[in-house]
Amino acid sequence: MKAVLSIATAAVLSMDSAVSFQLSTSSGALRGGRAQGRSMRGQVQMQAVAEAVAPAETAHQAPAASGKKERPVFPFTSIVGQEEMKLALILNVIDPKIGGLMCMGERGTGKTTTIRAVADLLPLIDIIRDDPFNSSPTDPDLQGPDSPDLLKSTGIAQKKVPMVDLPLGATEDRVCGTIDIEKALTEGVKAFEPGLLAKANRGILYVDEVNLLDDHLVDVLLDSAASGWNTVEREGISIRHPARFVLVGSGNPEEGELRPQLLDRFGMMAEIYTVKDPELRVQVVQSRQDFDRNPQKYVKEVEGPQGTLRNRILKAQDMLQSEEGVSLPYDLRVKISQVCAMLDVDGLRGDIVTNRAAKAHAAFNGRSDVTVEDIGRVVNLCLRHRLRKDPLQQVDSGERVKEVFEEVFGEDLPTDDEE
Repeated sequence: MKAVLSIATAAVLSMDSAVSFQLSTSSGALRGGRAQGRSMRGQVQMQAVAEAVAPAETAHQAPAASGKKERPVFPFTSIVGQEEMKLALILNVIDPKIGGLMCMGERGTGKTTTIRAVADLLPLIDIIRDDPFNSSPTDPDLQGPDSPDLLKSTGIAQKKVPMVDLPLGATEDRVCGTIDIEKALTEGVKAFEPGLLAKANRGILYVDEVNLLDDHLVDVLLDSAASGWNTVEREGISIRHPARFVLVGSGNPEEGELRPQLLDRFGMMAEIYTVKDPELRVQVVQSRQDFDRNPQKYVKEVEGPQGTLRNRILKAQDMLQSEEGVSLPYDLRVKISQVCAMLDVDGLRGDIVTNRAAKAHAAFNGRSDVTVEDIGRVVNLCLRHRLRKDPLQQVDSGERVKEVFEEVFGEDLPTDDEE
């Protein structure tokens, strides 16, 4: 009897185990089915996203894959009017230490077109191939931290002068670059992701609507433009690289002015106005229509004037960098400082920039000695934006600078018509 009961008990336990196993198996299959369903849905969603993104990526990469031919840029020498802005851009290209240019003017006056045109005008520069800083093969002051080793392995290449646009929504990391802290800690190497300042080295950094940019970022840009170097420090790790560029900002005064402290740090300021002469307006429209109709043909037709201006700029750069350089007589330097003092210009930036700009203007015109005319051509560009003491004041139109210049130098201030 006991044996029969034991056998029956064992049979019941066996049945319970079987039922439990079956139930757990069914539950596991159900969970597995749900997980598999989610996995399949995830794969379908990922595939749909990939298919949607693929055409956009292909379209974005198409220009690089289709060939090296770049879209033509409207020629600098074909720009009608805006002589003040064109002169200021040329002088900054000749001597980047002037400190950049701020262009304030009405919308639709060709500010952006002119700035892109001057970058396209300049000749190709020698760089170290695959170098993220556009490093010079010959000048150690224009080389990144790893450039000497990179030069040995990759050699030298040529590229157009970089023209970098800085968007209004850019972050500080995007502008200055960032360090991969995780890689630095795990692998012990400085993994640096270059920012816009690295890309703009030896080129032009353009900020449209700079008066709407965060003041902190404007300060970062001006610091780098003045020193020629960018230093990135994160969590005790520091990387320093060259950042020598011409900083060009543009804006519409109707949308707000820069603070006087920031405006003062731009080397020059040009005021841009809409062309009023009907004949000049017709000329502007006609030249733009001719360019849009056949850009390659139009660019080829004006290659002569473009080449002439390019050679003038190169000769001026060589003249300034030569041992003889360009001479600015002592008595003229005293008068420049007298003008700045009479205008109550804060600090000495006005004196320094006016001296540099006058030398660049003399070199551009093939003269080894600065004349009163050279100073008269640049004094308004260098000083009028420094007279604004109160943020609520308007930037001087140039009348005060003109009056003081004529009083100190005893000569009329040159006009664009006399160029």
